[in-house]
Amino acid sequence: MTAAWFYARAAADQAYDRLLQGAAIQILESLVVDDGRIAVNLPPSAFELLGLASRDRIFYRVIAPDGSTLTGYEDLGAETPRDTALNTPKFETSRYRNQPVRLVQASRAISDPSIGGWAHVLIAQTTEARQALTTELTTRALILVAIMSLLALAGTVLAVRYSLRPLDALGDTLRRRDSQDLTPIAVEVPRELVPFVDSINHFMRRLDERLKVLQRFIADSAHQLRTPLTALSAQVSLIDEKALSEPDRRHLNRVRDRTNELARFTTQLLNHAMVIHRFESVQLFPLDLTDVARKAFRAAVPITIDPDTVVSFEAPDETLTILGDGLSLREAIVNIIDNSLRHGTLSKLEVRVVRRGNFGLVEVEDDGPGIPPADWSHVTQRFVSSKSGEGSSGLGFAIASEVAGALRGALSFREKTEERGFTVVLELPLMQTEGA
Repeated sequence: MTAAWFYARAAADQAYDRLLQGAAIQILESLVVDDGRIAVNLPPSAFELLGLASRDRIFYRVIAPDGSTLTGYEDLGAETPRDTALNTPKFETSRYRNQPVRLVQASRAISDPSIGGWAHVLIAQTTEARQALTTELTTRALILVAIMSLLALAGTVLAVRYSLRPLDALGDTLRRRDSQDLTPIAVEVPRELVPFVDSINHFMRRLDERLKVLQRFIADSAHQLRTPLTALSAQVSLIDEKALSEPDRRHLNRVRDRTNELARFTTQLLNHAMVIHRFESVQLFPLDLTDVARKAFRAAVPITIDPDTVVSFEAPDETLTILGDGLSLREAIVNIIDNSLRHGTLSKLEVRVVRRGNFGLVEVEDDGPGIPPADWSHVTQRFVSSKSGEGSSGLGFAIASEVAGALRGALSFREKTEERGFTVVLELPLMQTEGA
């Protein structure tokens, strides 16, 4: 804004100074020498030029070579020095009669021998028109700058959006990509973005290698741990209890129990790692919830179960289809049933698959004491169990809860009542069929 004001002021001064200069030159040219005396015949055209600034007042003075005032205001330019040989007009800004004025001084040599010397013309003009022109020019300049700024801003926004369009396409490609797809990104980008895409592809290759190493580690760990535990259990079972004393039998039973607990804990721990890894690397497929639950029921209920325990499985007539991973989902249901058999069931275990709205439910109900409601929010955490000291690893519900969360479902509990036993509910969203 300051630069615009200075520019406008200089332009206004230049325009009105030319008017002053033209008027002064015309007055000088009107000077004539008659009988040894200088006569002034003021030309009307000089004042017509100055009259273009209708709001300003004009003051003038014509000075003879001897310093006398031929016409005009005698006190005008009293303090202004007059060069005897002023070849070009001289401008200055001063005050006259308490008003700011712009003063021009022009000179002309008088060649008459009787009157030798320089005649001077001083013309002063108030500055109202100059200030008005300065304000007008400044306003126009600011409006022009504002318009150009808006156009430049709009152009910048369009340019930035156009230049960032490849990044939007790259981001959309990454968002639509399957979470298990770690192959290099093949997308057309400007030359400047090629290093960025190469860095992403390099990171994805490293991540894929890490996941493969982790998968091999889990598989190797499962094999290396389960094999000696199975052998240890077999060796313990071969011990002849009849040859042992009563205290040794008790110690043997403890060893057998601890061996079984260690084998079960190791299996659950590896299954937990397997479940986490599978949801990061396996694509989900449509599954029959009833079929998966029935397989889990058969795998979880042992053949050696107490014959006095009533075990049942109920399934709906319709097919309940969900989107999931069969192995992980079966492992989750197996852990729920196993936990009920070990820590809840007294004489009855019921497994039901039911539909509730747009959700499929797997309900595992037993006639045991159940879990206090105060512990429901804790038992789904890893290594947390409500059966402290009873050989519980605290991983069964954790596995089931993580599988439910990965499948956009939930694991919940239903308190024991007089009509129903304590129930663990695995709730999963059903796939919406066409026309549903």
